[in-house]
Amino acid sequence: MNAACRIPGAGRLSQAKTASFSFDDKAYTGIEGDTLASALLANGVHLVGRSFKYHRPRGFLSAGAEEPNALVQIVRDDARKTPNVRATVQELYDGLTAHSQNRWPSLAFDVGAVNDLASPMFSAGFYYKTFMWPKSAWKSLYEPQIRSAAGLGVSPDRPDPDHYAARYAHCDVLVLGGGAAGIAAALAAAETGVRVILADEQAEFGGSLRFESGAKIDGENGFAWAQAAIARLKAMDNVRVLPRTTAFGYYAQNFVGLVERVSDHLKSPGRELARERLWQVRAKRVVLATGAIERHMVFANNDRPGVMLASAARTYLNHYGVAVGRNVGVYTANDSAYAAAIDLKKAGVNIAAIVDLRDNPSGAVIDEARSLGIEINFGRAVVSAGGKLRVSSMTVQPKNGGGERTIAVDAILMSAGWTPSVHLFSQSRGKVAFNEETRRFVPGTYAQDCVSVGACNGTDGLDATVDEAYAAGAKAAKEAGGKDSSVKTDAKPKVDAGESWSRGMLGAAPGAGPGTTVKAFVDFQNDVTAKDIRQAVHEGMHSIEHVKRFTTNGMATDQGKTSNMHGLAIAAETLGKPIPQVGLTTFRAPYTPVTFGSIVGHARGALFDPTRRTATHGWAAAHGAVFEDVGQWKRAWYFPKAGEDMHAAVNRECVTVRKTAGLFDASTLGKIEVVGPDAAKFMELLYTNPWEKLEPGRCRYGIMLREDGFIYDDGVVGRLAPDRFHVTTTTGGAPRVMHHMEDYLQTEFPHLNVWLTSITEQWAVIAVQGPKSREIIAPLVEGIDMSDEALPHMSVREGKICGVPTRLFRMSFTGERGFEVNVPADYGEAVWEALWAEGQKHGATAYGTETMHVLRAEKGYIIVGQDTDGTVTPNDAGLDWAVGKKKTDFVGIRGMVRSDLVAKGRKQLVGLKTKDPKVVLEEGAQIVADPKQAIPMKMIGHVTSSYWSENCGRSIALALVAGGRDRMGQTLYVPMPNGTIEVEVTGMVFVDEKGERLNG
Repeated sequence: MNAACRIPGAGRLSQAKTASFSFDDKAYTGIEGDTLASALLANGVHLVGRSFKYHRPRGFLSAGAEEPNALVQIVRDDARKTPNVRATVQELYDGLTAHSQNRWPSLAFDVGAVNDLASPMFSAGFYYKTFMWPKSAWKSLYEPQIRSAAGLGVSPDRPDPDHYAARYAHCDVLVLGGGAAGIAAALAAAETGVRVILADEQAEFGGSLRFESGAKIDGENGFAWAQAAIARLKAMDNVRVLPRTTAFGYYAQNFVGLVERVSDHLKSPGRELARERLWQVRAKRVVLATGAIERHMVFANNDRPGVMLASAARTYLNHYGVAVGRNVGVYTANDSAYAAAIDLKKAGVNIAAIVDLRDNPSGAVIDEARSLGIEINFGRAVVSAGGKLRVSSMTVQPKNGGGERTIAVDAILMSAGWTPSVHLFSQSRGKVAFNEETRRFVPGTYAQDCVSVGACNGTDGLDATVDEAYAAGAKAAKEAGGKDSSVKTDAKPKVDAGESWSRGMLGAAPGAGPGTTVKAFVDFQNDVTAKDIRQAVHEGMHSIEHVKRFTTNGMATDQGKTSNMHGLAIAAETLGKPIPQVGLTTFRAPYTPVTFGSIVGHARGALFDPTRRTATHGWAAAHGAVFEDVGQWKRAWYFPKAGEDMHAAVNRECVTVRKTAGLFDASTLGKIEVVGPDAAKFMELLYTNPWEKLEPGRCRYGIMLREDGFIYDDGVVGRLAPDRFHVTTTTGGAPRVMHHMEDYLQTEFPHLNVWLTSITEQWAVIAVQGPKSREIIAPLVEGIDMSDEALPHMSVREGKICGVPTRLFRMSFTGERGFEVNVPADYGEAVWEALWAEGQKHGATAYGTETMHVLRAEKGYIIVGQDTDGTVTPNDAGLDWAVGKKKTDFVGIRGMVRSDLVAKGRKQLVGLKTKDPKVVLEEGAQIVADPKQAIPMKMIGHVTSSYWSENCGRSIALALVAGGRDRMGQTLYVPMPNGTIEVEVTGMVFVDEKGERLNG
């Protein structure tokens, strides 16, 4: 270990517990509790990466999640290679292997650095102005080169062997941020007995107390108090404490996404351990205690390795016991950098000079720095940093111009002030407000049940922060149902001493130009400089959102945590406008990068698209069924007997159903229960049909439209009681229809007293169709009169079958007498077997989806999504009869009467018969009126469904044809590669046109 960089007696880590690691194949030693960043700094390593565009040498800027430079690749084995890991967050473990990124052949000598010399060619927005000529070069030259240069790290090329967990959680109060504010809020809320979750991204709670040496709470050092408070919270049954857990997204109705790093810090995590865990939390109240982020100073060459934030240097010293240099310079416009200089000076580090942009600041920290013999230069600026692979000097000049002075340093600490971390507040759709006095954006108008406390709320000072947070936690708990009297005022943490910083500066310091060659970096990762921001404005980008996209400021993986406010201020100055008028960029989830693994969780491989099977799947497989995939469902396609191919099996099944009977598993149809006093009113609004007068025990075919008037779904609906409907949907439409209903219930019709429940998997559905269907079912049914008079077509009754509850529908999708037997899914196979045994007495067959399609097409019954394409109205489909003529309102009613939807010549659903009855049309084939016209021909329609019908002894088809119902009897043509097929336009019903077979 390099003793020159690890300060004996400093920090909180035990030097007895060492950990070996490597960086770019060189071995080093750190201490357990280090991050990769602190361990490298302890070994004197500052150069850790290269910038994206110019490939400039880069070192550590920060000590936390805002880090833009120190992105490395962590390698556990050939399959576990994680790119773009922030070294400032990655915890050290014995055997850790890390590699730098975006360099070749080595980090110290990177050929890509030639881009720095050619930087005039890569000015802001160059990608909008180049790669345009010659046009043919884009595909062969420009695009391949751009794609190969994209990104920083290298994505893994093998399957991820780790597994990822996911949990849903509900709580009364969710506290995000584990610093003094978050801990105080959690303590106050927990005392009331409500359920509390406290989450923080760091391995140890404490926030800025990790580096604040002057903080004392309840008589203890601030960090020690934080650990004791966390231990107290962990001991409470109503509190869940989540370290290493980042809140990355704040969504509607206080739904927050958290990702927990479970095992990335372990040397050899067990196979039973997930790598990460996704928490999806719904909270009654959210307390945002996300702190503030220190800003860097914008001056020439401020990106040299060794130039970092003052708070980072304090963290490395006071928490990890590491000195970031031995001869350190400080450049500041804020008091907090003085505290860093004082701590380093007391630890034996020489402070070469403090350069303060302010003219005559005063305060205790300034007096203390002066008493320690530190040179302080007021009213001056660092106009440039010297060195290349490591900073070696800083050039100082009076801020209004004058003689320059070069001071030798091996590190520069900088602080331009602190920016409240309003990312999650903004994600919650809250509106920020600009505080002119402190020149920072703070939470303004709230959109959800949340409150911001502490530094993220613009509150300065530890005492004020703790008071505000404790009160907010108690209030949030009370609003969530906690007992107000249980919060003891004397239990509030008492701040004995603290640190306070405010103000600072925004935008470019004097060392940032205004020349066009000075590289004073605003966004380190994307190499955006102050001159780039100015250029964007000069080229017409007057909105900060346009400036952002033109320069890519704030578009890197750190999302501009340190750069946004500087970029905004420079743009505002160039435009001559106040900052609020220029606007603020939108903060979007995720707050920090989230792995695909944590989002996907177990949904990969066989579970990526789970296979769903019905209750009769095993029976069907045992009886030789061939299956097809219908969405996620495995459905019996057909049941071949010995020697039968698919066509022979389907022909036999079709004939048998119409002659005797057939059994079909219809369990996959979507099923939704609509329940409540206003259920009928809700149905009236969601479907085209009238429902108020539908009697309990009767069914009706229903059509659901979108707002634009096009068919969205259909299905049979049974009214079980005045306040209860059993709604069926198409198999593929089940989830979207449920979402559609919920969306309208919650947003358009919240006044209706209705509950929606998906019951698709609760009921197995066995369709028994054919002339003998009643004879098959009747012996097994109890408590239901099966006569035509008592149970007419389109009726539903509740009773028992085979001794188990049933909802028995008298309905048909074949045109034959038919029933659909709904039974609890657990009994589905047993009831099927009983019905099958009865069916064998009458010569019934089991049939699959292909036969179902043929039988329904013979009757002209449509399938939404096959015979419709999203542009079909009820009139186009010949379903005007299903639209309530007296209804004044339902979803889609206005869309239906748009001029283009009622115009003549629209495509209408019709039947087709080929002139050669043995020719079966291809589904999707185009239809023309004149096969001799020049190519490209005018297409007037297409085939939607086409089958061979053994019952008709010929082929049949359905098609959407322009003006189709006016073309009855006409001959049209279907051009195909092997010749043109003549077809006759017919009605859609090919079997039993009068519908007499519905009653057997």
